[in-house]
Amino acid sequence: MISIKNNVHVELEKEWCKGCGICIEFCPKNVLALKNGKISIVDEDKCIKCGLCELRCPDYAVFLGGK
Repeated sequence: MISIKNNVHVELEKEWCKGCGICIEFCPKNVLALKNGKISIVDEDKCIKCGLCELRCPDYAVFLGGK
């Protein structure tokens, strides 16, 4: 059986990001960072697809997507 998490990845809408950093603070694996005042993916390979970034982002700028 293939886990659905294998097909999921972090997606960003940088134009929606206000640079608050809430998603960064809640990420348990330090996948995200602020660069030039906007959210950026530092190392997606460390992402465990927990969805905390998506849950906590007040601007809907970061979310899990895929098939």
